[in-house]
Amino acid sequence: MIRRRRTEEDDQHNKERWLISYADFITLLFAFFVVMYSVSSVNEGKYKVLSETLSGVFNVPQRSFQPIEVGDQPKVVDTQSGEDVIQQAVTEAPRNPSMDEEGRTEALRAMADRLALEFDELINLGVVTVESNEAWLELSLRNSLLFSSGDAEPHYDAFEVVGTIASVLVDKDNAIRVEGFTDNLPIRTNAFPSNWELSTSRAAAVVRMLTMDGVEPARMAAVGYGQHQPVARNDTEEGRRRNRRVVLLISRDASVRGAMR
Repeated sequence: MIRRRRTEEDDQHNKERWLISYADFITLLFAFFVVMYSVSSVNEGKYKVLSETLSGVFNVPQRSFQPIEVGDQPKVVDTQSGEDVIQQAVTEAPRNPSMDEEGRTEALRAMADRLALEFDELINLGVVTVESNEAWLELSLRNSLLFSSGDAEPHYDAFEVVGTIASVLVDKDNAIRVEGFTDNLPIRTNAFPSNWELSTSRAAAVVRMLTMDGVEPARMAAVGYGQHQPVARNDTEEGRRRNRRVVLLISRDASVRGAMR
């Protein structure tokens, strides 16, 4: 058998074969870090909503498995006698039953002063406005404080802003109407076929965040106006920026439906 003589070219080829394995390894390592980075990039706003939702689910009191017949009153055990007693329905009393109209107006002005103090820096920047009269308190927030463009998912900083508002509104009984507005640039996506849906979803998102911070849902309503109630011209970028906003209208009165009429 004739043995082929090894040449310098064969030796060079054999020496460089390790580069193929090395290149494959580097490629796999790069793909691994790309996957790890994508997994670690979490939308913090969605994460907080999920966290609050799960906390609410797992912290609620355990419910009874005993069915209650229609028309019957639920029974509880008297800790002293050990006997079953009928539990009377509990209705929460109004928080300000003795406050007259003038007193409620003064309380509304006090809330306006506190919100103006809390958002003093943002008011100076022109992204928050606070106005009030005898019947209403109006807090206007630029959408950039709460949402990304074309989205109704609040970004993480929005929770701090809404939390500050909730700290002023909690433990009160004033009705709250949250209104969403957009500019006149059209939107057509699967989630938002028009600006109506976008503005309404943003108002509802603020209501949800206020609820998470302790404001009673029965006090609130979410309304979307789309582009149809502008406060500035839509033919300039600054005007469109001013029109993209969420407004909280806080009523002197306690009835949310009555306050809208």
